[in-house]
Amino acid sequence: MPITPHNEKHFTASETIRDIVIGMSDGLTVPFALAAGLSEAVNSTSIVVTAGLAEIAAGSIAMGLGGYLAARTDYEHYASEHKREMREIRELPKEEAQEVADIFRDYGLSDQQLSPLVTAIRADPVKWVDFMMRFELGLETPDPARALKSALTIAIAYIVGGMVPLTPYIVFHNPIIALHVSVIATLSTLFLFGYIKGNFTGLKPMRSGLQTVLIGGLSATAAFILAQLFK
Repeated sequence: MPITPHNEKHFTASETIRDIVIGMSDGLTVPFALAAGLSEAVNSTSIVVTAGLAEIAAGSIAMGLGGYLAARTDYEHYASEHKREMREIRELPKEEAQEVADIFRDYGLSDQQLSPLVTAIRADPVKWVDFMMRFELGLETPDPARALKSALTIAIAYIVGGMVPLTPYIVFHNPIIALHVSVIATLSTLFLFGYIKGNFTGLKPMRSGLQTVLIGGLSATAAFILAQLFK
C-alpha cells in the first residue's frame, strides 16, 4: 500500500505580514481620522487633501524609520548576544555544556540519553553557539537586509492605506459628501484588510475583519469629536 507523503504547510512570511499590518492599519486609520475631523472643522476639500497628503508623507517616513530602527536593533542585539555566547563557550565550556544538558533535561531526557547529544553539540563551536542562541535565548538568526525591507514595506503599506480615505476628497469637492464616501470606503477596506489578515495569521477572518473595523472606527470617531469640540 503506497504511503501518502506528509507535506506540512507552514506560513513563513510572518515578519512581512506584520510589517504590512503595521503600515496598512495605521495608514488607513490615521489619515481617515484626520480627514474626518477636518471635514467638520473646515469647509474645503483642498485643505483636507493638503493636510492628508502631508500627514501621509510624514507618517510613512516616521513609520518606515521606526520599522528600520526596530529591525536594526534586533540585528544588533542578536550580534551582541552571539558574541557573548561565543566567548562563554571558550572561557566557560563546562558551564555552557551544563546549560545544554539542562535544556535537554527539560524535554524529559535522562542523563544517559543526553550525554551523547551534549558531546556532539560541543564538538562544533559554531553549531554549539547556534544551539544556545535558539534554545537558551530564543533568538533566530536575523536577515541582514531585514531593516531596509521592513522600512520600505511599512512605508509603502502606509501610503497605500492612507490614500483610501483621502481619495474621496480628491474626487468630490463637497467635504460632507467626501466624508460619507470616505467612511464607506475606509470601513470597507478595513474589514477586507482584517479579513485577509485573519486568513494569513490563523485568526477567524470574520472576527479579524470586525475587530479591524472597530479600531479604525473608534479612531476616526475620536478625531471627529475633538474637531467638534475645538471648532
